[in-house]
Amino acid sequence: MDQKKKSLFVRVIKNKYFIALLLFVVWLLFFDEYSIIAQSKSRKQLRNLTEQQQYYKERIESDLQKLEELNSGIEQLEKYAREQYNMSKPDEDLFIIVEE
Repeated sequence: MDQKKKSLFVRVIKNKYFIALLLFVVWLLFFDEYSIIAQSKSRKQLRNLTEQQQYYKERIESDLQKLEELNSGIEQLEKYAREQYNMSKPDEDLFIIVEE
């Protein structure tokens, strides 16, 4: 019985169609343009791009909100300029406190 299994195995391996099929599968798995390796790289890149897309959407929302605040009035614009760019009115003194 064991000898029959071995001979069947040897016959299958020596079969030219089996070898062609095996080479075809190996080619598809590793060397083709759409191989498993290429697919995994594409999935990883897609995941990274999706994360970046979410980050930039949140950033755009935040910037639009700041823009609305700045366009809401001159007081808001002056406040933003004082906080972000250390600007002051001509009769004001500006003190910058550096925390260590």
